[in-house]
Formats: sequence, structure tokens, C-alpha cells
Amino acid sequence: MIEHPQDLIPEVDALGYVVDDELATVLYLMLRLQKPVLLEGHPGVGKTEVAHIIAAYLKTDLIRLQCYEGLDVHHAIYEWNYQKQLLAIKLQEQSSLSVKEKEDLIFSREYLLERPLLKAITANKQVVLLIDEIDRADEEFEAFLLELLSAFQISIPELGTVEALHKPVVILTSNRTRDLSDALKRRCLYHWVPYPSIEKEVRIVKKHLPQIQEELVLRIARYVQKMRTLNLDKVPGVAETIDWSAGILALGEENFEHTLSCIIKSDRDAMIVKQELFSP
Repeated sequence: MIEHPQDLIPEVDALGYVVDDELATVLYLMLRLQKPVLLEGHPGVGKTEVAHIIAAYLKTDLIRLQCYEGLDVHHAIYEWNYQKQLLAIKLQEQSSLSVKEKEDLIFSREYLLERPLLKAITANKQVVLLIDEIDRADEEFEAFLLELLSAFQISIPELGTVEALHKPVVILTSNRTRDLSDALKRRCLYHWVPYPSIEKEVRIVKKHLPQIQEELVLRIARYVQKMRTLNLDKVPGVAETIDWSAGILALGEENFEHTLSCIIKSDRDAMIVKQELFSP
């Protein structure tokens, strides 16, 4: 285990992720205190990638729960394999087992389908659990998470309480499309992931495209920084900056306007960008 947040920076940098002092400190505390961390920020600023990098740093598996409206316990935690249960009931029709014994049989772990949250706490080693875009899930779903995030256990009515064999490293992300509950926030460390400075964005692009020239990536980053000041429907994130840089390199010429399809995601935004940044 590293002894100081600064020690984490070169480790993460070597894995291809540019991290600043503040985020390094939050990640260090997450690992040291074994507390979940909530990363909020605009889409495309690298929140999800943090979980992948931490999994690579810890040399362990990443288990991801992608949240969406209507997500419920059966898709997030567990559900029963009904077809297998029905087959077992059919096969046991003529057996001498009591009703109670038959119930215990079909509601055993053999017939349980583990979804991401249950997989994370029953894994035979510590894993990284990514709960991605928690703000897209319904408020009711947050209640399901509270037991997991506070005690790292899950209650299954037919089986009882399942406790974590190894406490997972938990990272939640949110695009802040809605406010999360205070109860959920209390259980987490918190960090807002902003759009990067122009210097940091240059470093990020060069991490992914080491062959790109310094002057070219600096021009690209300046354009992207200006785009983020415009009234766009979809403000470009870091991922789009990387895509745009790769597109410009692929053409073999510095043709910024003709590669806007790599970074602009609507005709309205394309019109605004061309008018504000590329009009003579």
C-alpha cells in the first residue's frame, strides 16, 4: 500500500491516466479508508475511466453496474433462475422430500443468478465495483444501495444476509442530472471532476496519441476550450478531444473543420462551431 497520495500519481500516470493532486488524494483515501467514492462531473471528463485505472492498479477485476431509469433489485443484485427452478420442481414431483425440503432445494444458491452488486461482494478476491451514472436510476433504487455501502452486505429473503467475503472498492459516478440523496452521499467520499485545463488536456491527448506534435495538440485543445464556452447541446468532453485529434492525424493534414464529425454531435452544434470558430 502506498504511503502518500503523491505516490499514487506516477502509478496512475504509468497506466495512462492523468491525475491531479486533488483526485489523487481522494483515491488514496478511498483505498486507505475503504470508503466508496462518488465522482460527479459533466459527461466525458473521465469519471468512468477512473474505475478502470484503479482496477488495473490493483490488478483485479472490474464489475460494472450501468444504471438506467427503471433499474430494480432483480437486474442489479440478483434474480432466481425460474426455468431451472421449474425443471427442478418437475423432477422432484415424485420424490419423498417434504414441501419444506423442496423449497430449500429450489431456493438455494444453485438457482440464484448473481447480478453485479451481489457478484462484487461474493467474489473470492477484492474487486472494483463501478456503479456508473447512479443519477440515471430512480430515487427508490438508492435505498437498495444503502445496505451495501454501509455494511457491505445484501439481504436475500429466501437465503438471509450475504456478507462480503472481500470488501470491494466502490466507485460511483454521476452526471448530476438529478440530486442524489443525503443518505447516499454520507456514505461516500466526494469529488467533482471538472473539465481539464488546457495543459492537462494536452497531456491527456498525448497519453493516448504519443505521436501527435505538441503544437498541433495545443491548437486542438484551444479550440475545444473555446467550444466549451459556446451554447452547445452536447459540450465536448475529453473523449471527443481525443477522437478529434485522432481524426486530424488520420487525414494527414491539419484540417480542423472537415473533421468536426469527430467532436460535434448535432447539426445545430456544427453550425454554431463553424460560425463562431471557423468563419472568416
